[in-house]
Amino acid sequence: MKLLIISDIHGNKEALDAVMTVPHDDVICLGDLVDYGPSPGECIDLLREQDIPTLRGNHDNAVAFGMECGCGYEYKHLSLATRDYTVNILNDIQIDFLRKLPMNIERTENGKKLYFTHGSPLSFYDYIKPDTPEETIMEYIKGVDAEFIFIGHSHLPFVHKVEGVTLVNPGSVGQPRDGDVHASCAVFDTATLQIELIRVEYDMEMVFEKIRKNMPNSNELISILKRGK
Repeated sequence: MKLLIISDIHGNKEALDAVMTVPHDDVICLGDLVDYGPSPGECIDLLREQDIPTLRGNHDNAVAFGMECGCGYEYKHLSLATRDYTVNILNDIQIDFLRKLPMNIERTENGKKLYFTHGSPLSFYDYIKPDTPEETIMEYIKGVDAEFIFIGHSHLPFVHKVEGVTLVNPGSVGQPRDGDVHASCAVFDTATLQIELIRVEYDMEMVFEKIRKNMPNSNELISILKRGK
């Protein structure tokens, strides 16, 4: 089975549609459906209507419960600037969907235990990045019984093995931050246990048009998408 792993969609429906065309048998979303992008409701509806297992990210939590997002200083002002826009265009069903999202998912495939979460097993606020020291990673994943741990949050795609545990970040669907503007995702082949990080083109101009028409801080939001960071 090919398991498509997506994360950090951030209201970018065009990017979400693009990654969903990647060949797959099943999908899991690691959270952060909202903020920054112009189409959070449409993204929620796709995941909800297709019954895709989805985790709660820090931005989902902030929108659903009116709480602090806990995001990095560089982008926090944009999260706050787009929060009112996001809340105002979501309906009660979409907000309720965000409120009911779980914090983690555990599965077993081909005899291997898989663990899915947004930030770290301890908190969706924790960042695990490609350069995070191994001792710090071990503190984050201590007590988790799994051979594969799938995380999002940093928007930086990587595959990294630490003391017998393989960590996978599929990168961000809607807000890449590694300098590559293409939507990012991962495919995990449960038969071979191979992981592929994949980049997909999407209609960026359509997203720019929606941002210009509807959102605050439009020039900065568009600039980030154009830079991929």
